Amino acid sequence: MAESLEILLVEDDIEQARHLVASLEEQGHSVTHVENGIVGLRHASTARFDVLIVDRMLPGLDGLSLIEKMRADSVTTPTLILSALGQVDDRVKGLRAGGDDYVTKPYSFPELLARVEVLARRRDAPNSDTTLKCGDLVLDRINHVAVRDGQKITLQPREYRLLEYLMRNAGRLVTRSMLLESVWDLHFDPQTNVIDVHVSRLRAKIDKGFETPLLQTIRGKGYQMQNPANDS
Repeated sequence: MAESLEILLVEDDIEQARHLVASLEEQGHSVTHVENGIVGLRHASTARFDVLIVDRMLPGLDGLSLIEKMRADSVTTPTLILSALGQVDDRVKGLRAGGDDYVTKPYSFPELLARVEVLARRRDAPNSDTTLKCGDLVLDRINHVAVRDGQKITLQPREYRLLEYLMRNAGRLVTRSMLLESVWDLHFDPQTNVIDVHVSRLRAKIDKGFETPLLQTIRGKGYQMQNPANDS
């Protein structure tokens, strides 16, 4: 299980908030829930949270204004926007306002959870790391070279970005939409098999011929990079 996170949820729909709080707490996280944007801004600015989940339509102060004011006050807490507004323009506005991720309602809780945990990990991960490791697989982030068990693996640029993202989130579920947004810079699904093709090619390079497979497909959910060194 991932480490416990301190999460601030700013959501005025009481029923949805209750279900989300219960689901997050079942995963071991601690959630503070407020219903008003002004109160949410005060909490975000005065208390330490690992991640914020902010609804876009809020009383008192809307979600985008809350985030803009928070960023203006140099509050850098990773923030996920939760909204029923799911058009590309809506997502772009949310990200430009200072949001780090954007999830539309209705949402899949496993995906939302994965995104929250990735945001928290991104905050804690040192950007100065020059190498990433998963078992005997090592990724050199300076030279864009992967080596497994002493064997050099040649990667195309997109394969490198895909592998880097998967390794940075080793042990966590990574969904298709997360890959589209982080590796392909797309905030919508073009309904192609581009991800499947690249994952298949990457798996052939990093797993074929080795005893322990690292890149797993989680059927119906996404992918996960295993890290045998951290398994217990």
